[in-house]
Amino acid sequence: MSNSEEFDTTLPAAPSGAAVVFGERMPIAHRFAEILADTGVTHGLIGPREVPRLWDRHVLNCAVIEGAFPEGAKVIDVGSGAGLPGVALAVVRPDLDVHLVEPMQRRTDWLSTTVADLELANVTVHRGRAEEFVGVLSAPWVTARAVARIAKLARWCVPLLDGRGTLVAMKGRSAQEELDTDRRDLNKLGLVEASVSEHGGDVLDDPTLTLDLTFVPKARQAASTKGRRKKR
Repeated sequence: MSNSEEFDTTLPAAPSGAAVVFGERMPIAHRFAEILADTGVTHGLIGPREVPRLWDRHVLNCAVIEGAFPEGAKVIDVGSGAGLPGVALAVVRPDLDVHLVEPMQRRTDWLSTTVADLELANVTVHRGRAEEFVGVLSAPWVTARAVARIAKLARWCVPLLDGRGTLVAMKGRSAQEELDTDRRDLNKLGLVEASVSEHGGDVLDDPTLTLDLTFVPKARQAASTKGRRKKR
């Protein structure tokens, strides 16, 4: 049996909740889902097993966090991969200024082609690791999905935050446990304001959870000073 016969890669019909979330931008969202089910799979960005649950688990799962960002916000998506959540956010919120940061050439090529296909004027693709853009790219809002454990992810993202910026990290059901375990490391980074938010409970069987971490510059400076005093 060939690989193409092992899995059903037919894109399912969009759930009713999709129209609620995307509204008049639903045709663009549908086109994005089609691209993910096609070249997203052949380019290794989405596993073929994921196609039957592409809407709920990926497209809608990401789009519902749009309420975390204010009108006209600049948002950096670290480790964008298949444009999740960045492209989904740009589709549902054309007012956002979305920047996709992805280190792999083949992925950034795919992202650029996808953004052009969807005619998303509010998206910019950047190739490189997050740490390469420190001092070059910054925003009040940074987001990421399934990139790394929160303490490690925060070390990459905090340098990209403007002022009192916020990291909105998409996490699974263990979000609160991860926050509790890593809170000390997050505090050292200046992320002293932290909470878990639920999104999309009205359209998803399993709502999306995010860890919302706000950077307080003075807090990080105070923690750093306290650490130096202890060493003395």
